[in-house]
Amino acid sequence: MAVLDFVVNVLSTPSILVGLLALVGLALQKKPVEDVVRGTVRTIVGFLVLTAGSSYLQSGSLNAFGELFNYAFDMQGVLQNSDAVVSLALTQFGSSTAIIMCLGMLANIVAARFSHLHYIFLTSQHTLYMAAMLAVVLSVGGLDGWALYLAGGCLLGLVMVVSPALLQPTMRKITGGDGMAMGHFGGFGYWVSAQVGKLFRGGRSTEDVRFPRRLVFLRDTTVSVTLTMVVLFVVVTGAAVGRGVLSEDPARFSALSGLLNVGTETTTNWVVWALTSAAAFAGGVYIILAGVSLIIGEIQEAFKGIAERLVPGAVPCLDCPVCFTYAPNAVVIGFLMSFLGGVVGLGALVLINANVAPVALILPGVVPHFFCGATAGVFGNTWGGVRGCVAGAFVHGLLITFLAAACMPVMGALGFAGTTYGDADFTIVGILFGNLAQYVGGLPLVAICVGLYLVPVLYGVVADSRSRGEKDSRTA
Repeated sequence: MAVLDFVVNVLSTPSILVGLLALVGLALQKKPVEDVVRGTVRTIVGFLVLTAGSSYLQSGSLNAFGELFNYAFDMQGVLQNSDAVVSLALTQFGSSTAIIMCLGMLANIVAARFSHLHYIFLTSQHTLYMAAMLAVVLSVGGLDGWALYLAGGCLLGLVMVVSPALLQPTMRKITGGDGMAMGHFGGFGYWVSAQVGKLFRGGRSTEDVRFPRRLVFLRDTTVSVTLTMVVLFVVVTGAAVGRGVLSEDPARFSALSGLLNVGTETTTNWVVWALTSAAAFAGGVYIILAGVSLIIGEIQEAFKGIAERLVPGAVPCLDCPVCFTYAPNAVVIGFLMSFLGGVVGLGALVLINANVAPVALILPGVVPHFFCGATAGVFGNTWGGVRGCVAGAFVHGLLITFLAAACMPVMGALGFAGTTYGDADFTIVGILFGNLAQYVGGLPLVAICVGLYLVPVLYGVVADSRSRGEKDSRTA
């Protein structure tokens, strides 16, 4: 278990995992020692910078904005928060999750090598989250021990190559080639946004919008993000103060601790707090973009060695912020429209719950709507410009809200009734296999999971064998 804990710690630390892969890739190319050290260190530091930006956003401005929004407009329901779900799951299924994660990463490499889906999924925190989901839902089918590990590992390896493959046509258009793929389990939502964007083909990109001479400063991403978030924070914080909810019980605002103590001797003026929080939000985005810029070139260069020696044609799959630098304006628009879609979706669920049938009320989680909504905005913009960005991200917000509501019966049955996953792929896997496990258990469930994994692998092996046979025949 000590060795397993060490391996899991390495595999679940994105910076170390990707740094090791960069080291292997550069070494396989027989690069000079100084180039290997340089590429490995820059890759690790780049991921740490990216992670720092994401953590800064989530622990500060994003969570604070989410709490304020819910209290300001008196919303009660289930919050979309993948971190909360996983923290609960790991208390009961920690060992199973660790083993499924390790087997899933091996299954990913095997599938990338022998199928035609040559994708190596590098977003290890999402790999861990999906492993936790599979450990929980497959246990409903009575699986445990080796049966649970085998079924979960195969499904995890399958999702790790299918999700990037679904998105690669759009990623190819975004990045201008096949050097990088999307490694984030919000994939189905991004794909839907891209399809919506295609309805508006030919539209002007968000990055080509012409500003009047006096407004040209808005082309600076940091400035435009800050001003946009200032408006949102001032409106939402003002609404919360107007309702008096902060002064009534400031202790319940965990994300605002030490920042907004209305009604006490250490009061920070709410306008000042809103302005600084908006600027902090923009600072987090800036840090993310800096980390992405630092890592992209290094990881693509390193993967040439892996593609040439270990997995021919291997494509690295990276976290969703890697596409932010290609359309920064779409990032802001995507977040806002996805969040709006979440609010509209919540309203629809309220009506359904009151007039049709009982359903869970899904509160719009700011974290999934920012990271996933921003990515959906970039995908929609790629095909349909501004209109594609707006429509695609809005539909994405609706989609992840209704998928989360549909997944809640499964989550509730597992004892996770207070929170749910926010990203599309998690909820789809939960709905499909959570329900399947309730009707098909034991060895038949294991056989289904292993069979699904083997389909693309065997297809690739057979297709490659036929191709070699035809080539030999033509040569003869």
